Amino acid sequence: MAVFHYRARNAQGEPVQGLLDGASAVEVAAHLLASDLTPIDIKPRVEQQEFSLAVLLGRRDRPIDLIQLQVFSRQIHTLLKAGVPILRALSSLRTSATNPRLGKILAQLQDGLAQGRELSACMARHPRVFDPFYIAMIRMGEMTGRLDETFDRLAVHLQAVLRTRERAKAALRYPAFVILAMVAAVVVINLFVIPAFSKVYAGMQSELPLVTRLLIGMSDFSQRHLPWLILGVGGLALAWTVWVRTRKGRYLWGRYKLKLPIVGRILHLSALGHLARSLALAARSGVPILQSLSAAASVTDNPYMAEKIDNMRTGIAHGESLLRTATLAGVFTPMVLQMIAVGEETGELDRLLDEIADMYEREVDYAIATLSQQIEPILITALGAMVLVLALGIFLPIWDMGGKMLGH
Repeated sequence: MAVFHYRARNAQGEPVQGLLDGASAVEVAAHLLASDLTPIDIKPRVEQQEFSLAVLLGRRDRPIDLIQLQVFSRQIHTLLKAGVPILRALSSLRTSATNPRLGKILAQLQDGLAQGRELSACMARHPRVFDPFYIAMIRMGEMTGRLDETFDRLAVHLQAVLRTRERAKAALRYPAFVILAMVAAVVVINLFVIPAFSKVYAGMQSELPLVTRLLIGMSDFSQRHLPWLILGVGGLALAWTVWVRTRKGRYLWGRYKLKLPIVGRILHLSALGHLARSLALAARSGVPILQSLSAAASVTDNPYMAEKIDNMRTGIAHGESLLRTATLAGVFTPMVLQMIAVGEETGELDRLLDEIADMYEREVDYAIATLSQQIEPILITALGAMVLVLALGIFLPIWDMGGKMLGH
């Protein structure tokens, strides 16, 4: 399928131009006519290769991240709200897309719509970009005729997810830097500083302190077996990566990391807040609860939480209430369970789920804001212990030698 550059006029007689994929110019003309555009000129696009390092190394399209998906949702909501037809909106966004991969996907969505397919069905062909929850929301927007509102809600939802991620990254940046600095210091001291002192201590007649002997022994072992140590660390990292990608490994790690000190609570609250927000968004858009839970289970990045959500969906499918299934899941607090009960009784489950999500997000924001304060005492203690051991190991023999010289 080739890429064609076209010039056309819209229904108001205004000139438009852009790029469109097609097997031939006739097919491109048919797509333009289906989009209420009158073709003027259609020519194959001449690809120009620029001489750069990216080309020499084999340039690849950048992946589509959540930021670009959120911007796309906001832009298409604006266009649809202004009364622009969906085909023309996709064409406009495709021609202005800065990511070539996004431009190709939008062109494929446009082609699918021109062939009579639904937008949700076209998006389902790109599961790495549009997750099941996103597709379910779009499908419900098509059914209710409120596609512009659906894109707006998805944009707000993605913005909240991005905000939480950025805050977590900002909070972890300082502890990560300190840990990396400590590891680098240990490596440098072990490979360069201690060997220099061990040469000085070799001429001493007295027995070295235990701490010094341990440090020298560790340094000698590291120098003699450095290649094997590097291979061992690399092998462990590779084995960990392979194990985490297995079904059992992903499940066990997903369950364990929710119990990690300090960080585990943040991950747990964040997952529950994301779940509550997704269910509230789906309920407000008219998505059935079974379909909402199924989509939420498939998009969560924690297999353990996905199993809990899937168990809730199975229970509801067998006639149980949302309150009972949430209670049996064992991951919600009593206050949240009480709000779910009130929501089921009053029929305002979407509003109360939004309040639950707000509550969890406030707790996550507070936990993230104080994350550095919680980790800092642990880092200071570990750094102090490391400095103490190194100081005692390196300077104790010097102090002993100085004491003996003063004694004589």
